[in-house]
Amino acid sequence: MDLAIYNLTKTETNRKKVPEQFSELIRPDIIKKAVFAIRSHKRQPYGASPEAGKRHSTNISRRRNNYKTSYGHGISRVPRKILSHRGERFNWVGAFAPGTVGGRRAHPPKADKIWDEKINKKERRKAIRSALAATLVPQLVEERGHKIPKEYPFFIENKFESLDKTSDVKKTLEKLGFEDELKRSSVKKIRAGKGKMRGRKYKKRKGPLLVVSEDCKLLKSASNIPGVDVVVINKVNAELLAPGTQAGRLTLFTEAAIDKIEKENLFM
Repeated sequence: MDLAIYNLTKTETNRKKVPEQFSELIRPDIIKKAVFAIRSHKRQPYGASPEAGKRHSTNISRRRNNYKTSYGHGISRVPRKILSHRGERFNWVGAFAPGTVGGRRAHPPKADKIWDEKINKKERRKAIRSALAATLVPQLVEERGHKIPKEYPFFIENKFESLDKTSDVKKTLEKLGFEDELKRSSVKKIRAGKGKMRGRKYKKRKGPLLVVSEDCKLLKSASNIPGVDVVVINKVNAELLAPGTQAGRLTLFTEAAIDKIEKENLFM
């Protein structure tokens, strides 16, 4: 399969054969597993203090005639702490035992729980190859909601990596036929749930993924465009290629990035 290489004004300059990595069978199940593994490494551990609910001085007696106990008052015989007393009349409240009012939790979340999910190297690489193959299928890309031109998929010449101004990157993407896509990815809406109070007020859309061959000026110049992500080819992963575990993200590769995949035999 050969794809066209376009310059910055959308003129075909050459054609290039697609590397072997893009011919993998698309496996949504393996892609999903790889994305979940990446997400698990970002989770922040949480849990209750080991001492929570155990700091009270409680007492439970098995003797009917013991002083300060709740025997004979028509209440259950559970560990209690004394809030106050007036003479021989004591005011208790349940404590320590789970299942009582004012008691501790039986099985609270543990802070030492390991959230990391593991995935085999071969599975992870297969997931990346599978997600790469999905980026070249226009039907899958459109199913994700992307607005693509008729000529998609195609590669871009290496001059694209040297653009050092955000305005130049925007103009180039518009010339390549992604004006509607940039408008779509610039829309953000206020989240419906409690996440508004937890540092994630807005929900943003994923736009084009730009894949370059090395550290270049494009990494900074395109970083402020809403929805656009830029990544070096060796750092590509399943989550970038399939956000939300759905394969088929709109992805633009530079010619040098494709050459690097072939020479270094990445993800094989």
